[in-house]
Amino acid sequence: MPQVTIDIGWAVLFCILGAVVGVLLVLASSLVLPRLIQRMTPNLDEEKEIARGNTAVGEYFGRVTAATIIGVSIVVAAAILGGLLAGLHG
Repeated sequence: MPQVTIDIGWAVLFCILGAVVGVLLVLASSLVLPRLIQRMTPNLDEEKEIARGNTAVGEYFGRVTAATIIGVSIVVAAAILGGLLAGLHG
C-alpha cells in the first residue's frame, strides 16, 4: 500500500510542477509574441492601424496570438500528462 501512495504523490508533484511551468510559458509567450510580430513587420504599426479602425490587422494579430497560446497550451498539456503517467508508472 505505501508504494501506491508514493506513486500518487509523485504524480501530483509532476502535475503541479508541469502546471506551473505551463502557466509561465503561456505568460511568457503572451508577452514576447506581440514584440516578435512588431519586429517581423517593421513597416506596419499594429497599434496605430487598430486605432484607425483597420480590422484586418486586429484580426491577424489576434489570430496569430491565439494560435500561439493554444499551441503552447497543447504542448504543456502533453507534458503534464507525461508527468502524470511517469509518476503513476514509475
